[in-house]
Amino acid sequence: MEKDSRVVVNTRVLTAPLTGVQRYTSELLGRFGDKVQAVAPKKGLFGIQGHLWEQLMLPYYSKGKLLFSPANTGPLSVAKQVVTIHDLSVIDRPEGFNPSFRAFYRFLLPRLARRVRAVITVSAFTRERLIEWAKILPSRVYVIPNGVDQRFSPQQIDSIEKLRNALRIPSPYYILSLGSIEPRKNLPRLFAAWERIQRELPDEVWLVVAGGKGKSSVFKDVGIQRLPPRVHLTGRVADELLPTLYSGALAFVYPSLYEGFGLPPLEAMACGTPVLTSNVTSLPEVVGDAGLLVDPYNVEAIAHGIRRLVEDSALREELKRKGLERAKQFTWERTAELTWAVLEEAMES
Repeated sequence: MEKDSRVVVNTRVLTAPLTGVQRYTSELLGRFGDKVQAVAPKKGLFGIQGHLWEQLMLPYYSKGKLLFSPANTGPLSVAKQVVTIHDLSVIDRPEGFNPSFRAFYRFLLPRLARRVRAVITVSAFTRERLIEWAKILPSRVYVIPNGVDQRFSPQQIDSIEKLRNALRIPSPYYILSLGSIEPRKNLPRLFAAWERIQRELPDEVWLVVAGGKGKSSVFKDVGIQRLPPRVHLTGRVADELLPTLYSGALAFVYPSLYEGFGLPPLEAMACGTPVLTSNVTSLPEVVGDAGLLVDPYNVEAIAHGIRRLVEDSALREELKRKGLERAKQFTWERTAELTWAVLEEAMES
């Protein structure tokens, strides 16, 4: 790592478990290489300790250089900074966060966005919400979409069968839903839609839900009283296994109520899996006409979409073709190139 790098990257987020924000940070860091200096606490610091390190210690490490904070937060004392704000879910969907977390971000985000040299968002939806809510100049907010790694591609049948056995998925014909177990992922309506439609589908078709740690986690976190028939919970699936899990599915269903971007539908498309997702927030930007878009608040619409995907093989083939083509538009190389251009402009301003 070059000692005289002009850009310091705040990588505190990489000490936490992998989510979309961690993936974004690691993908960019790997492509920036020795043009930047990564800085993080010597050991993982979470909660108030992590924020104290970021506000009090990080400014020392970035003194005289441009700071790039890629994960929604950054030190308020550093104006020579570019920050990526992935979404405003803590503002728009506050029910998924504890009160102290909400209060901190409600204080931090508008002040940080107004102070730094530039803000990057990963969708036009988040850009518009941020400008409206934080009252910042539109000229300082740049939209740079996420990418999808090349390893997300259609996988071999033998690999799919091996993973299906390892995860004890009961049937080779499954609809996949994947995501963190939290209210905005809309599991109660997905399960209600499945409950309504599963009797009309062939017996061998199952709904597979990946994420969380099993039934107790699902029930506790989103208030589901019981599982409908033919639902299989895998728990958390290792990141390296996701391309195979996507590839084996008849379709991927992602009826999220709120996303700043929405990596899972993009990853599914890159694996050749037909996608059903929500027609709200950023998801139409990601999927375009390559997926089936439904109202995520309408259980009947979700159920109807699932039935169409199961019963209409021609529709699945069309969405597979369109999805593979659309996914090619989103690369981490392009994300890194556009991000570096913003960082260079911020260094010179």
